[in-house]
Amino acid sequence: MFSIYKDTLAIDYLKFKNYAFAVSLALLVLGVGSLIIKGDKALGVDFTGGSLHQLRFEHAVDIDKLRDGLKTLDLGSIPIQQFGDAHEVIMKAPLTEGINSSELGTLINSSIREIYSENPFEVLRTETVGPAIGRELRMKAATAALFAVLAIAVYVAFRFEMVFALGALLALFHDGIITLGLCSLFGYEISLTVIAAVLTILGYSINDTIVIFDRIREERKLHKGQNLYHIINSSVNHTMNRTLITSLTTLLVALMLFLFGGEVIHDFSFAMLVGVIVGTYSSVYIASGVLILFQNRLAKG
Repeated sequence: MFSIYKDTLAIDYLKFKNYAFAVSLALLVLGVGSLIIKGDKALGVDFTGGSLHQLRFEHAVDIDKLRDGLKTLDLGSIPIQQFGDAHEVIMKAPLTEGINSSELGTLINSSIREIYSENPFEVLRTETVGPAIGRELRMKAATAALFAVLAIAVYVAFRFEMVFALGALLALFHDGIITLGLCSLFGYEISLTVIAAVLTILGYSINDTIVIFDRIREERKLHKGQNLYHIINSSVNHTMNRTLITSLTTLLVALMLFLFGGEVIHDFSFAMLVGVIVGTYSSVYIASGVLILFQNRLAKG
């Protein structure tokens, strides 16, 4: 079998657990802080309601001129960014009282034609979501994520022990919150595609965690009375080749999607990139770290 390294008991992974906890805490603070500060601005049209427009101009477009021109509509802040090259832009307009989503799209397109009368454009994509649908989608996304995490925790508790379930639960919340937080921090909107990526990452992360937990359970049976710190380290070392090979191949696929998949799936591929990295190290340092914190209870078992 192909392996990354041969000496399976050489590395003391848990020696770095405090550093890992510090990194996780910093990422959680930065990510959650970004989500709080941005508020609804961190969310995509899927969740807030509004109108999203993707336009391609015949000539390169000046973003500042376009932004200043749309201020006359008194629609509030309309985020505008280049999409791919200088000829293409994407913008998100929030719903305004007295204007429905379809009227909003027509109003924006008409205004842009006046601003850029000498620079014709075509509408590549238009998405409109009403406020009620946006709230409903937000609630359904949160419910789906919560039930997924709880179902996984119940499964782990049934298959292993309650302490293992607690470690898995914390690791999953850790992975999901950091992934969403970093998406917000780097300017990627939280949309349905990002939520889909997060749910995918949760499944990926728990699979890696369960492999390590299985090994820990076997080691405890084989070496009763042995120090839990050594058992976890040994288990992580024995499963690390599998973890590295699986993670690297998944990471390469996500990286190719991010680099060559196009702007449309940038949010999804970025969330996958972050999630694979965070999910891999949380299996070692968060899920297993919780077992160290509760080692006295495990020792009695």
